[in-house]
Amino acid sequence: MQFKRSVLTGLVAELPPEVWSSDEVERRLAPLYGRLKLPEGRLELMTGIKERRFWPQAIRPSEISALAGRRALEAASVGPADIDLLIHSSVCRDRLEPSTAAYVHGLLGLGPQAQILDVSNACLGFLNAVVLAAGLVESGQIRRALVCSGENGRPLVERTIRMLNEDLTLTRDGIKPYFANLTIGAGGAAAVVSRDDLAGADAIRLLAGAWETDSSANGLCEGDTSSDELDMRTDSEALLAAGVGLAQRCWGRFKVESGWDEATPDRIITHQVGRRHSSLLFERLGLDPAKDYQSFDRLGNVGSVSLPATLALARAEGRVRRGDKAALLGIGSGLASLMLAVEC
Repeated sequence: MQFKRSVLTGLVAELPPEVWSSDEVERRLAPLYGRLKLPEGRLELMTGIKERRFWPQAIRPSEISALAGRRALEAASVGPADIDLLIHSSVCRDRLEPSTAAYVHGLLGLGPQAQILDVSNACLGFLNAVVLAAGLVESGQIRRALVCSGENGRPLVERTIRMLNEDLTLTRDGIKPYFANLTIGAGGAAAVVSRDDLAGADAIRLLAGAWETDSSANGLCEGDTSSDELDMRTDSEALLAAGVGLAQRCWGRFKVESGWDEATPDRIITHQVGRRHSSLLFERLGLDPAKDYQSFDRLGNVGSVSLPATLALARAEGRVRRGDKAALLGIGSGLASLMLAVEC
């Protein structure tokens, strides 16, 4: 997969104001911790996640996407009439029908010329949407697309805490499938995918990419609604092993497509899960951990928002400079991996 004319511009992260520390999550789990005699501090110790963020009030995914999308349009210096395609790409959505993009379109006041659709692929959705939009740019069918994502993990975390405290039949082994839920956060991200001659000098140029799929692992992390509430169960150990194995195979394809090797990237941005995932991924791919930029310690796992938000934060903090080569290593349950080579 090669790109000649496509760039990202106006990349932004939208972070909620309310901070929940891992200590606070454990305090809310006091009945469970007391009953099972669990040691305090295990959540941060096992994941490296100090805190995650949530909105203090009920908010729809479309509203989060629109918040990020509006800032992306401003940062890219484009208006609603300049957007030919809108893609909402998060795990969370307002409802099954219509598309969440239909609500985002209305909130942003985009024109009738803009196609709309949702792209959903677990935590990989944003990168998938970027690739799809870039393909349309490369083919000349569109000039610009707005890709946005809005994740709200608060209902899942609150439901998980309530269930773990109230279900007195749960044992130490019984709580394991729900542990990953407590790492989830909230946030938004957006960017404009544009033809290069329509963007400014600070745009991120898309160079190449590769993907790999392992659907034999599609049962390792499953989320759904239960009694009108969110529910998710994860085999964390098996998912870690299968995910890193998939990433190794995708990395081989990526090196062929991009012409890069392990030493080429100046910065590496991954989907943010936690400390163990990050350490094992870099070890197995033979990458230098010093090139990693992490956000999971303060944001947790924000689904499809994690990778683009991490890249936006790295740029804002000067950890990614103009001209740097960056490898974007995405993965989502299912399992699917997508890796992009970009020049910032």
